Amino acid sequence: QVQLVESGGGLVQPGGSLRLSCAASISIFSINNMGWYRRAPGNQRELVGYITSSGNTNYGDSVKGRFTISRDSSKNTMYLQMNSLKAEDTALYYCHAGYSTHGVWYDYWGQGTQVTVSS
Repeated sequence: QVQLVESGGGLVQPGGSLRLSCAASISIFSINNMGWYRRAPGNQRELVGYITSSGNTNYGDSVKGRFTISRDSSKNTMYLQMNSLKAEDTALYYCHAGYSTHGVWYDYWGQGTQVTVSS
């Protein structure tokens, strides 16, 4: 069982920045990949980006060049730095962990944190 707790959401003006955090209950190096998804009202869930256990990152086209995923192993925490925010980035952001143990794959999700970009 992996527990994920997000924090850092809030209201920000267009062009502003925000950093989300996702704290895991186990060592993040034992997690195969961790990522961020988002869902805006009326839309399907969208991949924001992810980071693998080896540190490779990948991002959705809509956030490339503006968002950056990083991690701090000492805190078992993954971050999402969001810059140049736009109104269309408004969504509920979810942390995800893909974890494999004994040949079985598990998906874990955080409770979500709301990001609202508005003037």
